[in-house]
Amino acid sequence: MLKAFTLILLSFLMYLSGIKSSEQEFIKESFLEDTVAHDFGNAKVNYANYCAGCHGEYMKSFADQQYSRDRSKEDLAKAITNGYPDQGMPSFQKTFSEEEIDELVGYIWNAMNDVATYDFAKEQFNPRDTFQSEHMIYTLETVVEGLQHPWAMAFLPNDDMLITDKIGALYRLTTDKQLQAIANVPDVVAKGQGGLMEVTLHPNFESNNVIYLTYSKQIKSGGKELATTAVHKSRLDGNQLVDGEDIFVALPYSTTRHHYGSRIQFDKDGYLFVSVGDRGNRNRNPQYLDNHCGKIHRLHDDGSIPEDNPFVNQEGAMPSIYSYGHRNPQGVVMDPATGKIWEHEHGPRGGDEINLIEPGVNYGWPTISYGINYNGTSFTDKTKMEGMAQPKIYWVPSIAPCGMSFVTGDRYKPWKGHILTGSLRFKYVNLTTIENDKVTGEEKLLPNVGRVRAIEMSNDDYIYVAVENPGIIYKIVPVGETPKGEASR
Repeated sequence: MLKAFTLILLSFLMYLSGIKSSEQEFIKESFLEDTVAHDFGNAKVNYANYCAGCHGEYMKSFADQQYSRDRSKEDLAKAITNGYPDQGMPSFQKTFSEEEIDELVGYIWNAMNDVATYDFAKEQFNPRDTFQSEHMIYTLETVVEGLQHPWAMAFLPNDDMLITDKIGALYRLTTDKQLQAIANVPDVVAKGQGGLMEVTLHPNFESNNVIYLTYSKQIKSGGKELATTAVHKSRLDGNQLVDGEDIFVALPYSTTRHHYGSRIQFDKDGYLFVSVGDRGNRNRNPQYLDNHCGKIHRLHDDGSIPEDNPFVNQEGAMPSIYSYGHRNPQGVVMDPATGKIWEHEHGPRGGDEINLIEPGVNYGWPTISYGINYNGTSFTDKTKMEGMAQPKIYWVPSIAPCGMSFVTGDRYKPWKGHILTGSLRFKYVNLTTIENDKVTGEEKLLPNVGRVRAIEMSNDDYIYVAVENPGIIYKIVPVGETPKGEASR
C-alpha cells in the first residue's frame, strides 16, 4: 500500500512539474527499481527459512556463481515461482505472494552486488584465532588455498594428501605443500551437485596403489543428458591414474543433477560401502529395491557382490543393496573401535540424520521424516513406523551435513571416539558424542569456518577440514584441554 501511494504521489508531482510522459515512465521505473532493491519486507526471514539451506546463509553462492552475468531479475523471479525440479529447486508459487517474490528478488539481487551487506554472522571467523571449546583449546593451520570445491581428502602412506575438487580435478598435495594435478581422471558432469566427489584408498594400497573415486557419470539417451553415481577404480602411478574402470554404476540414470550421495568406506573386513542418493525421485526410488538410488550398497573391492548381502537372493532386488530408505547420504564412516558403519544424510527442510547402518534395514525416507518440503508444505505426517529405523540424532532446522569422521588417536583426547560432521548451511563443525552406539551430546566447533564439505583424520591423527567457495583446507592443531570451569567460545 505504501509503495502504491508513494508512486501515485510521485506521478502527481511530476505532472505538476510539467515532466514529459516518457520521462515520467523512466523516473517511475527507476523508483520501482530502487524500491525493489532496498525495501525487502519479510525477505530476510523468508530467505533464512526457505532458501539458506541450499544457497547459503549469506547468499554467497549467488555471488560466487556470478548469477547476474547472464540472467535478469525476471529470470530470478521465474526460478523462485516455478522452480527447477530436475535440479532440486522447488516451486514457491504457492508459498509466497507475488509481492513476497519481488522482495526476495530484490534482496538476493542486492546481495550479489554487496555480499558483505548480508553477513548476518554473530561471530566473525578469523583463522588466526585461538579457539576454545568445551573441552579443547586449538588453533588452525591453513594447509592449502586456491581450490574451488574440495569434496574429499585421503592420505597416502607417505603423508601426501589426495584431494578431489568437484569441478573434475584430482590433486596430490605433497608434504612440502606442492599442489600437483593428477591425470586421467574420469570425465564428470560437473553440474548441480554432481562432479568429482569421493576418494578412498584400497586397504592394501601400499602393495597395490589402488584408489577409488566416485563421480557423476553422464550418458545421452533419447536426446537427453542423463547422469548417475559411479565408482571408479584405478592405480595411482606417479601423478596419473592407470588401468581405470567403473566397478559400480547406479541405476537408473536420471535427468536430475542432485542427490548423488557418493561417499564410500571400507570396513575392517575389506567390504566397500557406497552411498547413493535418491536422485530427487523420493516417491519411486528409496523404498523400492529394484533400483540403486536412496541406498547404501556393499561390494567386494572389485565391485562384485558379497554372497551374504541381505537382498542377494530376493527376486527383483538389486543384490548390492545393504540398507535402503535413504535420501542423500554424504557421510559414511567406520567406527574404528567397533567396526560398525555410520552415515549421515540430508533431510529436506529439517530432518537431517545420523544413522547406524545395519543390513537389510529400512531407514524410512520418505515414508517417515522429521522434515518438511522446502516450500513449507508437508509430505508425511509420520516420524515413526514399525519396521523403519529411527535416527540416532536428527536436526531441525537442517544443518546440511557433509563430510564425516570419527576422531582417532590421543591428540584430541576429549573428542576421541566421537563423530565430527560438517555443516554446509551454518558453516561449522558439529561434534557428536557417542557412547555405546548412542548419541549423548553435541557441540559446535569453528563457527563460520565456511561451507564444510569434508573432514578427515590424517595418518598421524590430525583433523583436516575442507571448506568450499573459496576452497581451503585447514588443519586443527590442539593446544591443550580447556581448564574446568572456563567458558568456551
